[in-house]
Amino acid sequence: MDRCLFLSFAHPDDESFLTAGTAARYAEAGVKVVLSTATRGEAGKPGDPPICTRDELPAVREQELRRAAAILGIAEVHFLGYIDRRLGDADPDEAAGRLAGLLLRHRPQVVVTFDPTGSNGHPDHVAISALTRRAVDRARAGGLGEVRLLYTTPTPPWAMADPRRHPDVDFLVDIRAFATRKEEALRAHRTQHLSIDRIFFADRRASRWAFRYETYQLGAGPGLPDGARPAGDLFLGL
Repeated sequence: MDRCLFLSFAHPDDESFLTAGTAARYAEAGVKVVLSTATRGEAGKPGDPPICTRDELPAVREQELRRAAAILGIAEVHFLGYIDRRLGDADPDEAAGRLAGLLLRHRPQVVVTFDPTGSNGHPDHVAISALTRRAVDRARAGGLGEVRLLYTTPTPPWAMADPRRHPDVDFLVDIRAFATRKEEALRAHRTQHLSIDRIFFADRRASRWAFRYETYQLGAGPGLPDGARPAGDLFLGL
């Protein structure tokens, strides 16, 4: 059976913040990794000093994402075309239907999105979490079959005292062999350097877990065998 990992996020750079090492690890192992991004991040910052104009920002951020995806080995990138910070205004049936169509096309065994709180409470993060859950249910009803839906943990790994012992962590992916690739993917998002530098590079000790582990919790679908938590493989038992 061909394996596929499907990432569903709201903005360019979400994938690099939270799943870059995971994407690179599975892509190198021969898993098809697919990314769906709901917006082009046009409400974000253009950098300081600005790398582009406000009008140019959506196209620039799309190209930044495509560069990051190439670094990580992501096979396909899809943009849903919704407006940044207005994803919650989208028709949920239409948006979930578009996502479900991608799921039925790629037939992943594992789907990853934000947890229902959106990690940092961003309204687009909350919206894409709900839409992805809805899309998984619709795709399963349409013949996709069993899918393991995973959420990125509400507390990101770099803010945990120790991800290996955190109660939210059901899946702990060791990304140390892909730390350099994660750093390259993060730096590809040049317009977003202010937040990226602050979180990942200003204090290497504070961000040390970000380049060692990526963390997930089970949202829906097949669980883990007894005693397997936290699991090191997102596909364990599938």
